[in-house]
Amino acid sequence: MPYSLKGRNVLITGGSAGLGALLSTTFAKEGCNIAINYLNRLGPAQEVQRQCQDAGVKAVLIKADMTSTDEARRAVRETIEQLGGIDIVLANAGWTKFCDWKDHEGMTEEEWDRCWSANVKVPRALLLAAKPTFDFNSDGGLMITTGSIAGIGQGGSSMPYSVTKAAQLHLVKCLAVTEGPKIRVNTVLPGLLLTEWGKKYSPERIEALKNAAVLKKDTELQDCVDAFVMLAKNSSMTGMRIQVDAGLNVQGA
Repeated sequence: MPYSLKGRNVLITGGSAGLGALLSTTFAKEGCNIAINYLNRLGPAQEVQRQCQDAGVKAVLIKADMTSTDEARRAVRETIEQLGGIDIVLANAGWTKFCDWKDHEGMTEEEWDRCWSANVKVPRALLLAAKPTFDFNSDGGLMITTGSIAGIGQGGSSMPYSVTKAAQLHLVKCLAVTEGPKIRVNTVLPGLLLTEWGKKYSPERIEALKNAAVLKKDTELQDCVDAFVMLAKNSSMTGMRIQVDAGLNVQGA
C-alpha cells in the first residue's frame, strides 16, 4: 500500500533555498508539516515557511549547521518537539568547495573533514537520532538523501565531494539493510541543478555539461523533487537510488 504523506512530520535539511526550498513547499502541498532547516539566512527561510503555511500545514524553522553531527541531532530533537513527532527526514544539505579536480591541495585536510561530515556523517546522525521515533511510529519512518551523480563518476565540484557522495550512496544501502523493515532509506542523484550552488560553475562549464547530457539540458528542479515524492510514497523501495540527470551519466545509472 502506498505511504500517505498527509499529516506526516518532515525535517528538510537545507530547506530554505534551491532544491531544499522546493522540497519544503512541495511536501507541504502534499499535506506534510514541515521543519525547515537553515543556517545563516533567516529571511529566505521565513519566506519558505510562509509558503508552506499557505498550504494549510504547520511549518517551523530550525537553525542548525549541517556540517556538525551534534547540530544534526539537535535539529531532529527540535523537530520532534515543535511538530510533535517525526516521520520523514530529507537529508538534503551537503557541503563542497569548488576547486580544480586535479588539485590535491584544493581542499585543506580540515575542509576534507567538513565535506565528509556534511555528506556522510550527518545523514547517519540524522537517521540514528530519528530512529527511536521511527521505530515507535506505527508506519515506521524514512530518510531520503540528496546524493549526486558525482558519486558515481569522476567529476563534479571537487574530488572530495565526489568521494564523499560515493560514500553516502553506500551508506544509504547499508542503513537500508540494518534499519528495515520499519525504516526505509533511499537517495536521489541529481545531475546539474542550476541552483545557487550550480551557478558557481563558469558559464562555459555549465554549457558543456548541458551539451554532454543526452537531453541537452540541465536537470529540472521539479523533476528532481518529484523523485523524492515518489520515493516517499513507495512503500516497496529501500536502499535504492533514483538518478535524475537529463542523461548526463547514462552509463552509471
